Amino acid sequence: MYINNGTNETREDMIQMNSSISQYNYALVTIYSVSLIGGVVGVIFMTVFLYNSSTKLSVTTTSIINLVLVHSVFLISVPFRIEYFATNEWKHPFFLCKWVSIFIHSHLYISFIFYIAILLVRFLFFFGKNIHFYRPLHAFFASCLVWVVVFVSIFPPLFIQYGKHGNYSTNKCFEFGKEMQNPFVASLNYVIITTVLLTVFALLACQLVILVKVAMKNKTDLLSRQEFRAQLKNLSFLMVMIICFLPYHIFRIYYIQHNQDDDYTNYYNEICLAITSLCCFDLLTFIARGS
Repeated sequence: MYINNGTNETREDMIQMNSSISQYNYALVTIYSVSLIGGVVGVIFMTVFLYNSSTKLSVTTTSIINLVLVHSVFLISVPFRIEYFATNEWKHPFFLCKWVSIFIHSHLYISFIFYIAILLVRFLFFFGKNIHFYRPLHAFFASCLVWVVVFVSIFPPLFIQYGKHGNYSTNKCFEFGKEMQNPFVASLNYVIITTVLLTVFALLACQLVILVKVAMKNKTDLLSRQEFRAQLKNLSFLMVMIICFLPYHIFRIYYIQHNQDDDYTNYYNEICLAITSLCCFDLLTFIARGS
């Protein structure tokens, strides 16, 4: 009788666990589906907007063009994620799993770099720093440098080393938690997390200082002031970074230390990672706000 009770409890635990995993899968499929739809619509609308725009090429415009490119490349990989989390089985060659996994991280950090570029240029202009160079040309070369560094210096070694520190099933994907057992990989993640968090908080602090300065300069009817409205537009970039990127990096600290504890930790990490894909909506928000 005792054995039967133990068996029943085990079965109930398994059923409860499978139910929880299914809920996580539904959440992941939903997030990625929303990102795919919003991203595709945003890319199309922004492409049409830029094509019909008479605005001269600037640092901001160049950065937005790069965001269109990086979102477009990433969105190609999203259907593979949706299929996997819907079926809970990887049906493609395993090397493709590695590429799809690398794409979402590359998308995150390349987008992050171009957000920083847009905000820094706007901050410099506000503080009256004259940038004595031909901005469109230098922005173009800087963009090329970012892409070259990513595709030449980062992608090849990352593809070779990614998933090397553990034995992984070929019919499962995005379960590379064992990589965190490597001290170098864990340390690199801590460096990246610290850099991202400090950068976001520094940009946010700078933006708040600017808003206070503008508010003190124009104490009445702030919303009617073009200068104040221009600074509010910057908040859309910061909000994307805070909402989409911070949850993943903050939870990542816990994940590095506890990724082998249970499956729930891995699923929470996947959900936080999926939330980063929602930054594809940035193009729609930029069009709506006239950024």
